[in-house]
Amino acid sequence: MTITYEYEDALYVNLTNKCNCACEFCLRQGKAQGSIYTEDSLWLEREPTREEALDSFLSWDVCTYREIVFCGYGEPTYRLDDLLWLVDRLKEKFGDKLPPVRINTNGHANLINGRDVCPELKGRIDTLSISLNNDNAADYTALCHPVQGEAAYQAMLDFAKESAAYVPNVVMTIVDKDKTEQEIENCKKIAAGLGVKLRVRSFIDS
Repeated sequence: MTITYEYEDALYVNLTNKCNCACEFCLRQGKAQGSIYTEDSLWLEREPTREEALDSFLSWDVCTYREIVFCGYGEPTYRLDDLLWLVDRLKEKFGDKLPPVRINTNGHANLINGRDVCPELKGRIDTLSISLNNDNAADYTALCHPVQGEAAYQAMLDFAKESAAYVPNVVMTIVDKDKTEQEIENCKKIAAGLGVKLRVRSFIDS
Protein backbone atom coordinates (compact mmCIF):
# COMPACT_ATOMS: atom_id res chain seq x y z
CA MET A 1 0.00 0.00 0.00
CA THR A 2 1.57 3.28 -1.13
CA ILE A 3 0.94 5.96 1.49
CA THR A 4 3.92 8.23 0.87
CA TYR A 5 5.99 8.47 -2.29
CA GLU A 6 8.67 10.62 -3.91
CA TYR A 7 8.08 12.72 -7.00
CA GLU A 8 10.24 15.54 -8.36
CA ASP A 9 12.07 16.23 -5.09
CA ALA A 10 8.85 16.35 -3.09
CA LEU A 11 7.31 13.87 -0.66
CA TYR A 12 3.72 13.07 -1.61
CA VAL A 13 1.07 11.70 0.72
CA ASN A 14 -1.74 9.43 -0.48
CA LEU A 15 -4.50 9.16 2.15
CA THR A 16 -7.66 8.26 0.25
CA ASN A 17 -9.20 7.06 -3.00
CA LYS A 18 -12.41 8.99 -2.30
CA CYS A 19 -13.39 11.85 -4.58
CA ASN A 20 -16.65 13.67 -5.23
CA CYS A 21 -15.61 14.39 -8.83
CA ALA A 22 -14.92 12.26 -11.90
CA CYS A 23 -12.92 14.72 -14.00
CA GLU A 24 -12.59 13.82 -17.67
CA PHE A 25 -8.84 14.55 -17.63
CA CYS A 26 -7.99 12.86 -14.33
CA LEU A 27 -5.27 10.21 -14.44
CA ARG A 28 -7.47 7.92 -12.35
CA GLN A 29 -9.61 7.55 -15.47
CA GLY A 30 -6.76 5.86 -17.35
CA LYS A 31 -3.20 4.64 -17.11
CA ALA A 32 -0.21 6.90 -17.68
CA GLN A 33 2.68 4.61 -18.53
CA GLY A 34 6.06 5.47 -17.09
CA SER A 35 4.79 7.82 -14.38
CA ILE A 36 3.94 7.53 -10.69
CA TYR A 37 0.39 6.86 -11.85
CA THR A 38 1.30 3.77 -13.89
CA GLU A 39 -1.12 0.89 -13.41
CA ASP A 40 -2.79 0.96 -9.97
CA SER A 41 0.20 1.84 -7.79
CA LEU A 42 -1.65 4.55 -5.87
CA TRP A 43 -4.94 2.74 -5.37
CA LEU A 44 -5.31 2.01 -1.67
CA GLU A 45 -6.75 -1.35 -0.69
CA ARG A 46 -7.97 0.41 2.45
CA GLU A 47 -7.70 3.81 4.08
CA PRO A 48 -4.50 4.01 6.16
CA THR A 49 -4.85 5.11 9.76
CA ARG A 50 -3.27 8.41 10.73
CA GLU A 51 -0.70 6.47 12.74
CA GLU A 52 0.21 4.35 9.73
CA ALA A 53 0.56 7.50 7.66
CA LEU A 54 2.83 9.05 10.28
CA ASP A 55 5.00 5.92 10.37
CA SER A 56 5.23 6.06 6.58
CA PHE A 57 6.31 9.70 6.79
CA LEU A 58 9.00 8.91 9.32
CA SER A 59 10.47 6.18 7.12
CA TRP A 60 11.81 9.01 4.91
CA ASP A 61 14.35 11.72 5.57
CA VAL A 62 11.49 14.21 5.67
CA CYS A 63 13.46 17.44 5.94
CA THR A 64 15.47 16.80 2.76
CA TYR A 65 12.46 17.31 0.49
CA ARG A 66 11.52 20.51 -1.30
CA GLU A 67 7.89 20.19 -0.28
CA ILE A 68 5.33 17.89 1.31
CA VAL A 69 2.26 17.42 -0.89
CA PHE A 70 -1.02 15.82 0.09
CA CYS A 71 -2.22 14.27 -3.15
CA GLY A 72 -3.05 10.90 -4.72
CA TYR A 73 -5.93 9.34 -6.61
CA GLY A 74 -8.46 10.80 -4.16
CA GLU A 75 -9.42 14.22 -2.81
CA PRO A 76 -7.23 14.67 0.29
CA THR A 77 -9.69 16.88 2.16
CA TYR A 78 -11.90 13.82 2.69
CA ARG A 79 -9.25 13.08 5.34
CA LEU A 80 -8.76 16.69 6.42
CA ASP A 81 -8.83 16.01 10.16
CA ASP A 82 -6.20 13.30 9.78
CA LEU A 83 -4.22 15.44 7.35
CA LEU A 84 -4.03 18.31 9.84
CA TRP A 85 -3.20 15.90 12.67
CA LEU A 86 -0.28 14.63 10.60
CA VAL A 87 0.96 18.15 9.88
CA ASP A 88 0.78 18.98 13.60
CA ARG A 89 2.79 15.88 14.52
CA LEU A 90 5.42 16.66 11.88
CA LYS A 91 5.70 20.26 13.01
CA GLU A 92 6.12 19.10 16.61
CA LYS A 93 8.93 16.76 15.55
CA PHE A 94 10.77 18.84 12.95
CA GLY A 95 9.81 22.44 13.74
CA ASP A 96 11.14 25.02 11.29
CA LYS A 97 13.06 22.31 9.41
CA LEU A 98 9.83 20.84 8.05
CA PRO A 99 9.46 21.58 4.32
CA PRO A 100 6.48 23.66 3.14
CA VAL A 101 3.19 21.77 3.08
CA ARG A 102 0.84 21.83 0.08
CA ILE A 103 -2.61 20.36 -0.53
CA ASN A 104 -3.69 19.58 -4.09
CA THR A 105 -7.46 19.90 -3.93
CA ASN A 106 -10.64 20.38 -5.92
CA GLY A 107 -11.63 23.12 -3.49
CA HIS A 108 -14.71 21.34 -2.16
CA ALA A 109 -13.42 20.88 1.39
CA ASN A 110 -16.24 22.85 2.98
CA LEU A 111 -18.85 20.83 1.08
CA ILE A 112 -17.16 17.55 1.91
CA ASN A 113 -16.69 18.29 5.62
CA GLY A 114 -19.92 20.19 6.19
CA ARG A 115 -18.17 23.12 7.83
CA ASP A 116 -15.92 26.07 7.07
CA VAL A 117 -12.45 24.52 7.31
CA CYS A 118 -10.44 27.49 6.04
CA PRO A 119 -9.44 28.84 9.48
CA GLU A 120 -8.08 25.40 10.39
CA LEU A 121 -5.48 25.68 7.63
CA LYS A 122 -3.73 28.67 9.20
CA GLY A 123 -0.19 27.95 10.37
CA ARG A 124 -0.40 24.43 8.97
CA ILE A 125 -0.70 24.68 5.20
CA ASP A 126 1.69 26.80 3.12
CA THR A 127 0.19 26.26 -0.33
CA LEU A 128 -3.22 25.30 -1.69
CA SER A 129 -3.40 24.20 -5.32
CA ILE A 130 -7.09 24.37 -6.28
CA SER A 131 -8.45 22.98 -9.55
CA LEU A 132 -10.44 25.77 -11.21
CA ASN A 133 -10.63 23.89 -14.52
CA ASN A 134 -13.17 26.14 -16.25
CA ASP A 135 -14.54 29.67 -16.41
CA ASN A 136 -18.20 28.86 -15.73
CA ALA A 137 -20.30 26.47 -13.65
CA ALA A 138 -21.99 24.62 -16.52
CA ASP A 139 -18.78 23.69 -18.35
CA TYR A 140 -17.06 22.92 -15.04
CA THR A 141 -19.82 20.50 -14.12
CA ALA A 142 -19.70 18.84 -17.54
CA LEU A 143 -15.92 18.42 -17.23
CA CYS A 144 -15.58 17.44 -13.57
CA HIS A 145 -18.94 15.81 -12.76
CA PRO A 146 -19.08 16.79 -9.07
CA VAL A 147 -21.77 14.93 -7.16
CA GLN A 148 -23.02 18.29 -5.85
CA GLY A 149 -23.67 19.54 -9.39
CA GLU A 150 -23.16 23.16 -10.41
CA ALA A 151 -23.22 24.31 -6.77
CA ALA A 152 -19.73 22.82 -6.42
CA TYR A 153 -18.29 25.48 -8.72
CA GLN A 154 -19.32 28.42 -6.55
CA ALA A 155 -18.31 26.52 -3.44
CA MET A 156 -14.84 26.07 -4.94
CA LEU A 157 -14.57 29.80 -5.74
CA ASP A 158 -15.70 30.73 -2.23
CA PHE A 159 -13.16 28.33 -0.73
CA ALA A 160 -10.34 29.82 -2.79
CA LYS A 161 -11.22 33.36 -1.79
CA GLU A 162 -11.57 32.66 1.90
CA SER A 163 -8.56 30.38 2.17
CA ALA A 164 -6.31 33.18 0.88
CA ALA A 165 -6.80 34.85 4.27
CA TYR A 166 -5.26 31.85 6.03
CA VAL A 167 -2.85 30.22 3.57
CA PRO A 168 0.17 32.20 2.27
CA ASN A 169 0.12 30.79 -1.27
CA VAL A 170 -3.18 29.93 -2.97
CA VAL A 171 -2.98 28.90 -6.62
CA MET A 172 -5.85 27.96 -8.91
CA THR A 173 -5.09 25.68 -11.84
CA ILE A 174 -6.55 24.85 -15.22
CA VAL A 175 -5.53 22.23 -17.78
CA ASP A 176 -4.74 23.69 -21.19
CA LYS A 177 -6.38 20.91 -23.24
CA ASP A 178 -9.31 22.22 -25.34
CA LYS A 179 -9.10 25.69 -23.77
CA THR A 180 -9.38 28.77 -25.97
CA GLU A 181 -7.28 31.85 -25.34
CA GLN A 182 -10.43 33.63 -24.21
CA GLU A 183 -11.28 30.90 -21.71
CA ILE A 184 -7.78 31.04 -20.28
CA GLU A 185 -8.02 34.82 -20.03
CA ASN A 186 -11.38 34.48 -18.27
CA CYS A 187 -9.83 32.10 -15.76
CA LYS A 188 -7.02 34.56 -15.10
CA LYS A 189 -9.61 37.25 -14.34
CA ILE A 190 -11.52 34.91 -12.03
CA ALA A 191 -8.38 34.06 -10.05
CA ALA A 192 -7.34 37.72 -9.86
CA GLY A 193 -10.80 38.65 -8.64
CA LEU A 194 -10.48 36.12 -5.84
CA GLY A 195 -7.06 37.44 -4.88
CA VAL A 196 -5.18 34.27 -5.86
CA LYS A 197 -2.81 33.13 -8.61
CA LEU A 198 -3.55 31.07 -11.73
CA ARG A 199 -1.37 28.28 -13.09
CA VAL A 200 -2.03 26.81 -16.55
CA ARG A 201 -1.08 23.12 -16.49
CA SER A 202 -0.17 20.99 -19.48
CA PHE A 203 -2.46 18.07 -20.24
CA ILE A 204 -0.98 14.63 -19.44
CA ASP A 205 -2.39 12.00 -21.78
CA SER A 206 -3.46 8.96 -19.80
